[in-house]
Amino acid sequence: MSRVESTAAAVESRFGARARRVASLPAEVTIEVAPEHLLEVCQGLRDAPELAFGQLTDLSGIDYLDYGRSEWATESATSTGFSRGVERGGDRGGDGGGRFAVVYHLLSVARNTRLRLRCRCAPGEPPVLDSVTGIWASANWYEREAFDLYGILFRGHPDLRRILTDYGFIGHPFRKDFPLTGRVEVRYDPGKGRVVYEPVSIEPRTVVPKVIRRARGPGTIDG
Repeated sequence: MSRVESTAAAVESRFGARARRVASLPAEVTIEVAPEHLLEVCQGLRDAPELAFGQLTDLSGIDYLDYGRSEWATESATSTGFSRGVERGGDRGGDGGGRFAVVYHLLSVARNTRLRLRCRCAPGEPPVLDSVTGIWASANWYEREAFDLYGILFRGHPDLRRILTDYGFIGHPFRKDFPLTGRVEVRYDPGKGRVVYEPVSIEPRTVVPKVIRRARGPGTIDG
């Protein structure tokens, strides 16, 4: 049995239905847990000798808003761009559950294995999960980053404050419904002698191609 399958079997043996394996790359193990089992499973992943995931190497938020949704047809040029909708296959995370999720990347130095854990927040605002700082201290700043960028709250975090944006920043810039240009811009006002916030003056621009070139033969394309 490969190391990957051995890790997956150990997780299944210890947690059963509480930790569901989901589709992943062949050399990776990804499991999903419900919010009510998050701390229990994380504690077991760290402390069980056959798992020994002693390090949290990364933590990030995910926003599944409009996941897999096609926006417009791709047959002719438009002033706004073309469809980003593609054929979806397998369990990639947007097929149920709440809009937001948190992904944890774990490392077992003792066993030289890695594991990805995903936990979806319950539907509704604000999205909330339990903090894992009591299990892996490295989660502290990672959870602050997920709070700052996605608005995910972590119950029990010792100091949940913004970490990348200004103290007075409004909104969460990695949410899919947050405008790419932002909502305000700042400049120094010599008359007032301070920095002032103003509505964004940048015009939103299309960030997907506006031209389709069809292949006519080897080495040639239509203009």
